[in-house]
Amino acid sequence: MSQSQMRVSDEDRERTAQQLQQAFAEGRLTQLELEDRLEIALTSRTYGELLGLIDDLPTDQPQVDNVVELESKNGQIKRAGDWAVPRRLRAISKYGSVELDLSEAVITHPVVDIELDLAYGSAKITLPDGGVANVDAFQSEWGHVHTGDVPGRPRAGAVHVVISGRTKYGSLTVRYPRKRWLGR
Repeated sequence: MSQSQMRVSDEDRERTAQQLQQAFAEGRLTQLELEDRLEIALTSRTYGELLGLIDDLPTDQPQVDNVVELESKNGQIKRAGDWAVPRRLRAISKYGSVELDLSEAVITHPVVDIELDLAYGSAKITLPDGGVANVDAFQSEWGHVHTGDVPGRPRAGAVHVVISGRTKYGSLTVRYPRKRWLGR
């Protein structure tokens, strides 16, 4: 499933409605355009539907195209849930681990570059369903790199994560979210 097919929450719908109302207040939308788009926004089920309503409007949020650097000497670097993934992310940890869960994150770029600089730590990256990851530029001297069933080549409509960097004694695991089974 691609990012545009993922289901949205009430909060996502409300955030989009606020962007549309702001665009109307700035004179970017007519009253009729606002009403039409709000009706669609409040009944949208996927991110693709929501993004189609605002992709022609400027955003007042700073673009996350620049490098974001996360650093820890001993502790764990962890990102999960609803977070904005930058175009380039650099994680540096001497003794700690890195855990980046992209499965519920907002990813606005088709390609995300993640650079890992780990001495003794390991990294685990969880992709959104359907995402792909190229790990060819990642080196592990004494550890291992495991991608399981995650493809490495780009696919149309799928988030493509390019992972580079190194670890001396740690490992890298790239996987999809674990499936949760409901008991009957």
